[in-house]
Amino acid sequence: QVQLVESGGGMVQAGGSLRLSCAASGRTMASYTMGWFRQAPGKEREFIALIRGNDRSTNYADSVKGRFTISRDDAKNTVYLQMNSLKLEDTAVYLCAAAGTPGWRADFRSWGQGTQVTVSS
Repeated sequence: QVQLVESGGGMVQAGGSLRLSCAASGRTMASYTMGWFRQAPGKEREFIALIRGNDRSTNYADSVKGRFTISRDDAKNTVYLQMNSLKLEDTAVYLCAAAGTPGWRADFRSWGQGTQVTVSS
């Protein structure tokens, strides 16, 4: 059983930056695809970014491309999301996810509880 714990959320002014962390336990995640999603009040969960378990390639949602960067530290079993040039519409609960199959697949089966990010004007 994989446990994921996000941290690093908070309140920031528009244009500012935050770095989210997702610490995994229960399994070594180095060969698994990891991802970040977000959910704003009244909206569906939205894919943000992923980093694949086989070749470390990344994918981003168009809404965050060029502003957010996903990375991982396998020694710490942790995935990060660096968020720059934050906008009001980035306000949401950010959730970390882990794939259930090692390699390139993004079959996310484990989820964290989320961390709140609030961007103010």
